Amino acid sequence: MKTAFLTGLVSAIALASGAMADIKIAHVYGKTGPYEAYAKQSHDGLMMGLEYATGGSMEINGEKIVVIEKDTQLKPENGKALLEEAYGDDEVDLAVGPVSSGVALAMLPVAEEYEKVLIVEPAVADSITGANWNRYIFRTGRNSSQDAVANAIALGGENVKIATLAQDYAFGRDGIAAFKEALAGTGTEIVHEEYAPTDTTDFTAAAERIFNAMKDVEGDKKLFVIWAGGGNPMGKVQAMDPSRFGIKIATGGNILAALAAYKEFPGMEGATYYYYENPKNEINDWLVKTHQERFGTPPDFFTAGGMSAGIAVVEAIKAAGGTDTEALISAMEGMEWDTPKGKMMFRAEDHQALQSMYHFKVKVEDGVDWAIPELVRELTIDDLPIPIRNK
Repeated sequence: MKTAFLTGLVSAIALASGAMADIKIAHVYGKTGPYEAYAKQSHDGLMMGLEYATGGSMEINGEKIVVIEKDTQLKPENGKALLEEAYGDDEVDLAVGPVSSGVALAMLPVAEEYEKVLIVEPAVADSITGANWNRYIFRTGRNSSQDAVANAIALGGENVKIATLAQDYAFGRDGIAAFKEALAGTGTEIVHEEYAPTDTTDFTAAAERIFNAMKDVEGDKKLFVIWAGGGNPMGKVQAMDPSRFGIKIATGGNILAALAAYKEFPGMEGATYYYYENPKNEINDWLVKTHQERFGTPPDFFTAGGMSAGIAVVEAIKAAGGTDTEALISAMEGMEWDTPKGKMMFRAEDHQALQSMYHFKVKVEDGVDWAIPELVRELTIDDLPIPIRNK
């Protein structure tokens, strides 16, 4: 009887412990700092993704989802320390983030050290799923190559001459390197590359070097800009009248606040990760409707990305049957899931999420505060030959 009682007691404790177990997720992101607008979108999207994928319960298999927020302030050393704290002290099952590529690169070795999954969203640099990658890293966000290949399709061609302007850190340099590679064989020539510090506000000297390099070149001349955050390089270079040298400005997509500056460039073409009117699917319909009701605005660039990450978390845990790291990795390699952008798939070789991009042409419309990146065509996974860079 005593043995039976003790066995029953142990079973009851085990059941109670299982019932009280939480799924703990750390969101390590730049909640404050230069990219806080991106960060808020990413967090709102993550929470909406978890909500959508769980049917509003915020539970998976009866276990409550707990999201622990940690603010990197956009500092790599903070990202590293906070992820160590999340895996070690908080004992989270997995982590999501960050916003900045520089912060992400500092965090990658921590995931390997603790043998825990880190889902990178929305940091972009190719090296995250390339040279600096390890098997615990999955990325739902697009990488520089996806931006580059999509923009090369939109902008490249015979007799096209391009100068580039980008930020002088991983995001900008990886982006330009991938863009140049993607243009190979298209007949496009890169005439000049210009890199500026991330906090640059005066682009006069950079613009003059670009103009001097391009002024005597023959062909369809474009200045392709890769920039994150403030500074408004496109507007400031445009104010210097590049058209006198036959130069047209081009760039990829951006958040709605930044798209306001695109109103100076009607007809400009490029490729974007997301604009709320472009994808046509039930998940995006829910996101647009729900975000408008809750926040009074359409969902933005990184809201869709955060939601895609949240849905991926839920689908991965369901497929793995829990939060064991090895089971998660096995479930996520090759995993396909539906997002506001349609189907995504984690490529088994480097855990990069393959996904659609959108070729756009800028349309300016009265009563709309931003330029509309009107869809020219969706570039599907099959249209985008994204290199594997972790070899």
